[in-house]
Amino acid sequence: MSENVFEYAPAPESASIVDIRPAYGLFINGEWVEGQDGRSYKSVNPATEEVLAEITEAGPADVDRAVAAARNAFDNVWGPMPGRERAKYLFRIARLIQERSRELAVLESIDNGKPIRESRDVDLPLVAAHFFYYAGWADKLAHAGFGPDPRPLGVAGQVIPWNFPLLMLAWKIAPALACGNTVVLKPAETTSLTALAFADICRQAELPPGVVNIVTGAGETGRALVGHPGIDKVAFTGSTEVGKQIARMVAGTRKRLTLELGGKAANVIFDDAPLDQAVEGVVNGIFFNQGHVCCAGSRLLVQESVAEELLARLKTRMATLRVGDPLDKNTDIGAVNSAEQLDKIRTLSQIGEAEGATRWSPPCELPSRGFWFAPTVFTGVAQSHRIAREEIFGPVLSVLTFRTPAEAVEKANNTPYGLSAGVWTEKGSRILWMAERLRAGVVWANTFNKFDPAAPFGGYKESGFGREGGRHGLEAYLDV
Repeated sequence: MSENVFEYAPAPESASIVDIRPAYGLFINGEWVEGQDGRSYKSVNPATEEVLAEITEAGPADVDRAVAAARNAFDNVWGPMPGRERAKYLFRIARLIQERSRELAVLESIDNGKPIRESRDVDLPLVAAHFFYYAGWADKLAHAGFGPDPRPLGVAGQVIPWNFPLLMLAWKIAPALACGNTVVLKPAETTSLTALAFADICRQAELPPGVVNIVTGAGETGRALVGHPGIDKVAFTGSTEVGKQIARMVAGTRKRLTLELGGKAANVIFDDAPLDQAVEGVVNGIFFNQGHVCCAGSRLLVQESVAEELLARLKTRMATLRVGDPLDKNTDIGAVNSAEQLDKIRTLSQIGEAEGATRWSPPCELPSRGFWFAPTVFTGVAQSHRIAREEIFGPVLSVLTFRTPAEAVEKANNTPYGLSAGVWTEKGSRILWMAERLRAGVVWANTFNKFDPAAPFGGYKESGFGREGGRHGLEAYLDV
């Protein structure tokens, strides 16, 4: 080995722990059933383009069955059940998730494309933690500050995205069940496998039939669920465009609604920040999960006096990132989730160059099969550029500079979104000053992408409304 050159031996996680069926039905009323329309679609491994399984596409009649099962379970079993008994089921589910965490992490990486290190060390521990956390709330709802007799809403229709399939499921299902609601959940069509594995966990936990129902499909299935008259509560995480469509569908009905939508978060670095620590925060903020994060720090705002030095350190760090097999424990950046998403990332990156920004990526050999995009940074970005305003949802960072804290706030808030932000400085007073002025649901100080089930998460403006996580996450599922 030559001096200063390091070779990394592959360290693949075995896929043999996962048993993927050739085909999957729908999980309704505690049973696997076939779709009445007989339609299906293929689930594809984004790292290899290999077909993993045939997934049933639920039609309106299937959604009717699922909602009816959820209503029956709510009226006769789950709704009347004492909170301390509901808590036992949630605790049981949390423990089963922990017991099967290796299997679920591998399945998530195969189906989604994210590195196994992230699935194993971030997603799965948080999934279990959310069920443990809300299990603890199930018998304490009267003490949550929502009045003496908070009641469940009924049947919750939940639609989740493809970037954190199992974690978004936990964010939705755990508080809904803790509050006494029943659920019909639709996972994203490109990442249905861990939701279907969760259905098996519900059976293993002996959850009463109909409490959790999983209907798979694409946009038509989601529309049938959101528009169903038997749904009392709609919860959606996904794009702002679809969120607006859902808001229009729900308007004028009795349904309660929460939306967690897109973002274009600013990561603000002042000249007194610890630059090496800040670089790690920038890398985590935008390249974690291939940038497939609603709250990704996709806009880097750097104080002019340290911009050149920070960019040099950032490029040096980016050159060490390893792109490749999601099941390799050395991998930092896995596969883009789908060909459609890869096309969007490429298109917006080409627009960034056409607008006059300077594009840079480290030397990076991408696999010949699958959907891949090298980590990318744009400098010379203006606020009017589309790459500074639109959500790219990929490993693409736009860099802008500022001179004063007031200018940093103005640029950070100059976006239709308001989901998150990061502030890097050694001055605590400046952190508080910035946090009061940034229009973002979450503001991290000298860190980024830190989550806890006890902390509420949600956005302002076109990033949606309502909060998930913490005590605040209960309110969306209670009639108070």
